[in-house]
Amino acid sequence: MFDPKKIDEIASRLADSMPPGLDTIRTDLEKNIRAALQGVLNNMDLVTREEFEVQKAVLAKTRQKLETLEQQLKALETQMTKE
Repeated sequence: MFDPKKIDEIASRLADSMPPGLDTIRTDLEKNIRAALQGVLNNMDLVTREEFEVQKAVLAKTRQKLETLEQQLKALETQMTKE
């Protein structure tokens, strides 16, 4: 779902921001940050922009169909009350 390169970039930036004296734990810290970010993002149950746009289009089509059906129902109800 998420671009692993982006997660790696964020982890690297955070690890690079550590003080110079902590270079020995930088690699471990970067791995831990990467794993933590991946875990948090996976637990958020997010969708990609493409999936969102597809669902948005489906919803718009469904809404249009519902409006058409409501108009047809209204016309039928009007027709029944005239009889």
